[in-house]
Amino acid sequence: METDTGMDSDTDVDLLRRFEPVVRCTRGEQFFPMDVGRYVRACSLWVQRPGEQPVCLVPQGQLSLEDLARPRPDVVGAIHFLKLTDPLSATELATDKLRRTFRDRDVEDVFRAGRGRLARVGYVSRFVDAMFSITLMARGRVPGDRAAAAALAYRGIMADEEQYRYCGRVLRQDGWIVLQYWFLYLYNNWRSRFFGANDHESDWEMICVYLSESKAREITPEWVAYAAHDYYGDDLRRRWDDPELKRVGSHPVVYTGAGSHASYYTAGEYLTEAELPFMAPLVRFASTAQGLWKKTLRQYVSEEDRGESDDALSIFLVPFVDYARGDGLVIGPGQEKEWSDPVLLTPTPPWVTQYRGLWGLYTRDPFAGEDAPAGPMYNRDGRIRHSWYDAVGWAGLDKEPPPDEALQTALDQQVRIKAQRVDLQAKADQKSQELRGLHAESTAMREQPHLRHMYQAHQWRIGELSQELSQLREQLASHENLLESLGRYSDRLEGGGRAPARAHIRRPHRPTPTAELRLGRLAEVWAAASVSVMLIVFVGLLLFAKDKLVLGLVAIFASFVFIESGFRGRLIRLITSVTVALSVVAALVILHDYFWPIVVGFVLLTGMYILWENLRELWI
Repeated sequence: METDTGMDSDTDVDLLRRFEPVVRCTRGEQFFPMDVGRYVRACSLWVQRPGEQPVCLVPQGQLSLEDLARPRPDVVGAIHFLKLTDPLSATELATDKLRRTFRDRDVEDVFRAGRGRLARVGYVSRFVDAMFSITLMARGRVPGDRAAAAALAYRGIMADEEQYRYCGRVLRQDGWIVLQYWFLYLYNNWRSRFFGANDHESDWEMICVYLSESKAREITPEWVAYAAHDYYGDDLRRRWDDPELKRVGSHPVVYTGAGSHASYYTAGEYLTEAELPFMAPLVRFASTAQGLWKKTLRQYVSEEDRGESDDALSIFLVPFVDYARGDGLVIGPGQEKEWSDPVLLTPTPPWVTQYRGLWGLYTRDPFAGEDAPAGPMYNRDGRIRHSWYDAVGWAGLDKEPPPDEALQTALDQQVRIKAQRVDLQAKADQKSQELRGLHAESTAMREQPHLRHMYQAHQWRIGELSQELSQLREQLASHENLLESLGRYSDRLEGGGRAPARAHIRRPHRPTPTAELRLGRLAEVWAAASVSVMLIVFVGLLLFAKDKLVLGLVAIFASFVFIESGFRGRLIRLITSVTVALSVVAALVILHDYFWPIVVGFVLLTGMYILWENLRELWI
């Protein structure tokens, strides 16, 4: 159950200000959190009806938050959206490019790409990436000249008044006070400027700070949760005392991705991935095969590589780098740029609840990646966001009581388990008594031929009761162990102890290690050219050596794997993996060719072993 705080707006503002974040951007970032009203005034409002051309409902310069909240009934399938700018003309784009080129020569605040993203992943991922690039030609996308127009528009807005602002929401849920900080960016230019997955007009991002309130009305920060791409649940949040969470006093530090504006806890370059819908079956297959290789064949990797190979990438996902270096503009209390007064979302204003359309251009992208997002309350399809209606459950905190309630929760659970044990023990005693009675009756009937059918029924019921009684006693034993664990846990809580700060994290998202970022330029060139080289060689084999196509492909594949392993310093692991794989194949071939001799030999050896054990027992 989630409700507004019921506090007055001054108290809400005080709480938001007390814990408002410090946002550290990446050098070269062009867009920063801005006032929602100024953004809406710079846009026009449109509607896209099925089978028709888009229609402008409110022209640019005439739209306000009040107009946005006005109900606009329409036909089924109609999509309302904002439109910020039109693309630059060829002349305007060339002029802007020249101006930025000459300006950037002597400007330090310019983005420089690090190690190429394709050099960080395997060959199959590069091939899937090439397929993704081709799909951009066949589906809706935001052209790069629109990104340039958005940058000009943003600079114009900031020239009128330089202002950095967030939307703040304060609510209570499950004993927690939740502070939500919503950031509106005028544009997401991750693809066109930072080689990422998509571009789209507007970008809503959010972080949460979770506070507990003691009986003495003392408010303490306990957790934070940062929204980042497709991560959800426990992996989103960090405890206030987690060393990964950087803080400036009571203000959590957010490292925001360049262009994507995803939020991270640590500065660095993050390898992330996007799943193409038609590749989903292959993703599931690769995950299953990976589990077989690691668990069944026990091909475990080193601890430093485990995060990358376990969760970071599937070979059928498209790899991208999210640059969250934190070396650019810093916004927050005591920083070079300060936050303006927040826009309050408590109580929820009409422009949040009433407008369900997109906050930027609707491109009709079938993957939706290039369509603008909806507002803070809604998803693109009009459903309410999980983070909005269940701010605690969104971060997996619904199972975690506030610290002041944790001890009582553990004690209450012990009381419930003890009550269950009493009930289980009564059932076990009843069944034990019934079982003994049936056994006595069965014994009495054993030598009475005319009671054969009744005797058989008793025997069946005795077996059933024995199994039920065994299960009850197993539950009693489990409850006893659980009570012991809860007792130790309660003692620890009573002494002021807590669970480890990172015990809840299952899929940590870590930046790429510095050692991997130092891979040579040759490796980057190879990564960029490898897919094209493979395709060219394949065409050459088809044209000039078609009769040796299979052999040629095997040789090429082996060469590529060897080169990749050499660049990554993994030749030893490659040799080990190949040895294990060849051993498995050899075993399967031998089993296929000599199946019956193997079966006969196995049976003979088993018989001889049993004979030896039995005779040895007689001799002892």
